[in-house]
Amino acid sequence: MSKIQKSEDEWKKQLTPEQYRVLRQKGTEVPGTGELLYNEQEGTYLCAACGNPLFGSDTKYESTMPGLIGWPSFSDAVNNDALELIDDTSLGMHRLEAVCSNCGSHLGHYFDDPTSPNGKHFCINSLSLKFKKED
Repeated sequence: MSKIQKSEDEWKKQLTPEQYRVLRQKGTEVPGTGELLYNEQEGTYLCAACGNPLFGSDTKYESTMPGLIGWPSFSDAVNNDALELIDDTSLGMHRLEAVCSNCGSHLGHYFDDPTSPNGKHFCINSLSLKFKKED
């Protein structure tokens, strides 16, 4: 799959202002406010910017890790090529930023989490996702 290349003006026209702030400017939505936070339907979570499949509903779980509560949590991506992890040293700490491998949009961050089924935690903004319900 070839990567999507758009100008920031094109992204601004396509995305809502809040989506643009999160996906293209690496913002974060207010914890507990995301539309998909409590979604329990079966299906696939896609990148809101480009539609790239990112996470299956079978990997979504409710984290109880302090500081990571309030955003959709996933234990694994749909495949190894769905997203990229990039070193992030903003805010005076080291984290791994999760970005869509197809369009480079900011999704959230990746952490270790002992409350996860596999010890991995993708802490993802709802604004970065679209949900496709399983037929």
